[in-house]
Amino acid sequence: MVKREPAGASALAAGGQAAAATAGVQLSRRRWVVLLLFSSYSLCNGFQWIQYGSINNIFARFYGVSAFAIDWLSMSYMLTYIPLLFPVAWLLDKRGLRLIALVGSALNALGAWVKLGSLKPHLFPITVLGQVICSLSQVFILGMPSRIASVWFGSREVSTACSIAVFGNQLGIATGFLVPPVLVPNVDDAEKLAYHISIMFFMTAGVATALFILVVIVFKEKPLHPPSRAQALIQSRPTQEYSYMQSILRLFRNANFVLLMLTYGLNTGCFYALSTLLNRMVIHHYPREEVNAGRIGLTIILSGMAGALISGVWLDRTKTYKQTTLAVYIMSLVGMIAYTFTLSLGHLWVVFVTAGMLGFFMTGYLPLGFEFAAELTYPESEGTSSGLLNVSAQIFGIAFTIGQGQIMDHFGTKAGNLFLCAFLLLGTIMTAFIKADLRRQQANLGNEQTKVMPEACTDPIVLEESKL
Repeated sequence: MVKREPAGASALAAGGQAAAATAGVQLSRRRWVVLLLFSSYSLCNGFQWIQYGSINNIFARFYGVSAFAIDWLSMSYMLTYIPLLFPVAWLLDKRGLRLIALVGSALNALGAWVKLGSLKPHLFPITVLGQVICSLSQVFILGMPSRIASVWFGSREVSTACSIAVFGNQLGIATGFLVPPVLVPNVDDAEKLAYHISIMFFMTAGVATALFILVVIVFKEKPLHPPSRAQALIQSRPTQEYSYMQSILRLFRNANFVLLMLTYGLNTGCFYALSTLLNRMVIHHYPREEVNAGRIGLTIILSGMAGALISGVWLDRTKTYKQTTLAVYIMSLVGMIAYTFTLSLGHLWVVFVTAGMLGFFMTGYLPLGFEFAAELTYPESEGTSSGLLNVSAQIFGIAFTIGQGQIMDHFGTKAGNLFLCAFLLLGTIMTAFIKADLRRQQANLGNEQTKVMPEACTDPIVLEESKL
């Protein structure tokens, strides 16, 4: 008698560990509360980033400093992020989401309260200190969307969740364009101006403090059960197998990710420069239109949020990461060209239309980059990959803001915007060379097959007689 093993026995052995790891996949109801809370304190931090830049001329006159000095209040967010990314990403990997959320929301509230000590024209250094503290908070926020989406949400909703997480910061920037011109009118009396500024600062500090308290009470590290098979495999991996430095080295050896990191930096850097300098551009062509300058900024962000949501839903349905990213990049370039050549026409309604088109694609690109990176780099930490994308964005953001500002001062706003168009064209060409190596999707599909395999391999062992 000779024993013949079933054809699926080796597959069963290979898939046993994966099947065991994915057995407890289940979605948590708390996931939407966690996402909303994160988006809320991210909104508050985004508001504090642009609240000076959206009324640049008013703050420059109040503190008696140059417009470039006010620009640096926005650029401080970019500057502090670069050296602190790796320590915070390491902390995220070692200590998890809850600690990062607590520190980020606490620094956001602290910075808001410090700014209340800068309500005199000679106290500009205090407002700088408060803004730097808020910029430290941002380091604990920007790398979180893709991580929260992966840890809390299933594979069919992870891109949408990431888009909503990015929404918070974008909505905060939109609010930062809309509210400061309304709360802080362009008046000549310094005492009245200080009073209006104090109202804005008090409101911000109150909201930031309430959100910090909610984070302490509500925000949890992770759900009881993994929400996807890909996440279950990551959680089942032994701790000693993971090396943070080796992860970073693997990311830099991933050619597709490096290309994405550069193209993401070019696109988002253009967005940072445009947002920081928007007030100066609009006021140059439309004097004393601070409120409409803020509304144009609001239009850019709100249309971008719509674009991000549509892109997220589209990705969850089609998984066409490369094609969608390239299409959005091309349209960002088209939108920037349209905005460049309509800004000086003298018709504000035209600027609103072209700015909305630009925002729909340029701002809508932000969550696409996070999700594409998560696909290209799985199973590496989403916090590390998105952090590297943000470092690239901060570096290009500083360079583009300074460069475009200097070009605007010497050659006008059109030349400054054409400067950004050139780099968006470069980013579009580079995006075309990224290969769609969707590793996270392959992991989810592979484990679905693993889960089905035991049913297909349950044939009894067959015994055959052999002739002696």
